[in-house]
Amino acid sequence: MGRALDRAELMTRIPQQEPFRFVDEILEIEEERVLGAYRWRPEADFYRGHFPGNPVTPGVLLVESMAQCGVVPLAVYLSFLELEEADAEKFQTLFTEANVEFSGIVRPGDRVITETRRIYWRRRKLKADVEMRLEDGTVICAGQLAGIGVIR
Repeated sequence: MGRALDRAELMTRIPQQEPFRFVDEILEIEEERVLGAYRWRPEADFYRGHFPGNPVTPGVLLVESMAQCGVVPLAVYLSFLELEEADAEKFQTLFTEANVEFSGIVRPGDRVITETRRIYWRRRKLKADVEMRLEDGTVICAGQLAGIGVIR
């Protein structure tokens, strides 16, 4: 019924914007999986206080980046596949739950790659396994995230 969005068009439909945008690009997208990337800006204001002299990216922002690199674009992509464009544009995906374990840290300037694999998609609700890694493959955090499409 709908149509597949390409990666560039998908990026324009992710609603978060600077200074609260934590996705630079969608590297791959398909119905079951999305791969996204983000480089943490050393000049970001939160690094001044988290932690002075030894800056570390806050875990809550890592989870937000996982959602923006994975759950949000995958839900948008699936909505456009299922619905007519005018109907798909009515929905905005909101992050609803997370169960994430941390095993590493992200420093200013680090680029992370987030892989998201769909567990289920029904009635505009998406649940997915998500893993964030540094470019060298080091796992930073992994778990499950969910989101739901609501009418704007």
